[in-house]
Amino acid sequence: MFAGFRATSLQLDDTTIFARVGGTGPPLLLLHGFPETHLMWRDIAVALAPRFTVIAADLRGYGQSGCPVSSADHSPYAKRAMAGDMVQVMQQLGFEQFMIAGHDRGGRVAYRLALNHPDEISKVAVLDVIPTAAAWDRADARLALGFWPWGLLAQPEPLPERLIGAAPDAIVDNAIVQWGSPAEMFSAEVREAYVKALRDPVHIHAICEEYRAAATIDREHDALDLANGRRIKCPLLALWSSQGGLETWYAEEGGPLAIWGQWADRVEGGPVPGGHFFPEEHPHQTAAALSKFFLDNRGNDA
Repeated sequence: MFAGFRATSLQLDDTTIFARVGGTGPPLLLLHGFPETHLMWRDIAVALAPRFTVIAADLRGYGQSGCPVSSADHSPYAKRAMAGDMVQVMQQLGFEQFMIAGHDRGGRVAYRLALNHPDEISKVAVLDVIPTAAAWDRADARLALGFWPWGLLAQPEPLPERLIGAAPDAIVDNAIVQWGSPAEMFSAEVREAYVKALRDPVHIHAICEEYRAAATIDREHDALDLANGRRIKCPLLALWSSQGGLETWYAEEGGPLAIWGQWADRVEGGPVPGGHFFPEEHPHQTAAALSKFFLDNRGNDA
């Protein structure tokens, strides 16, 4: 996996971030979701490497990255903090401006980067997400039952930590099947890597803190941005699973593109085949869509 890429661990202000770096061309940062790590990009990164310098990183608290001590308001795991990590990562690698694609939790960090660091982000792609506050504001039984980590992992400690620690393999297996992707899509090696990342109590706590932040301080940050009229100025690509909730849940509002249009000036995208983990299920199709968007120069200076 990641043929031709080098592994690196970068020391930041209050944590370390693990990443794989490879390819040639304009810099493109890839961020993963739950319960994945940077490994979710294994095929896409290699496919994009001939045209981009690709950086696939583990978010703080996930994979091989560090787990800084949290606080009562969960701010060390707010998307603002995680976005700040990635600015430092890219600066240490020599990139002052870059493009970014994020899936699931990584998508939330990606749009926060575009909001808080507009000079650094030239384009952003968000995969199978709508903004955090928008999702919580529309939360109902469909979200509670369909994407159970939102409510479960945001519960006060130690309940979710103990549940994950007791059965990390069940967490991974349930997510794969319930969110619409075939289990055979994940090799034994990849599945075990995801399970291993959920066996460490320190990382389990960090991941739960990230979900607690999403339910609290991240929502506050989003609401403040909306109230103040802060918008994403760079082009935004939204892709979502044609088999998942985003395809139907918000149809009466115009779907994900209309919701993202409340946050971003230039939005494009649409549904793609596969379940929630479509980047792993259909990596070449996903890579093609990302490549087309990131290489298209139209509208960059609009």
